[in-house]
Amino acid sequence: MARVVVDVMLRPEILDPQGKAVSQALQRLGFDGVTDVRQGKRFQITIVGELTDERLADLRRAAETLLSNPVIESYDVQAAE
Repeated sequence: MARVVVDVMLRPEILDPQGKAVSQALQRLGFDGVTDVRQGKRFQITIVGELTDERLADLRRAAETLLSNPVIESYDVQAAE
């Protein structure tokens, strides 16, 4: 079995109200030095068998078509250790 991690984040030019709320809450709670928080999603995908280049390409297509909205989000697909 192999594991792949897909991280999805809002693009930098897209406003992130949830990240802003978390950033403000951290400051109110006394966590000094926090200047910005961006909220995202993380998917851990386990597949049967070896992780080939073809399977990784399939998972990249899944990230683009199902796991993210490429208009407002970017994604990163990596094999997990």
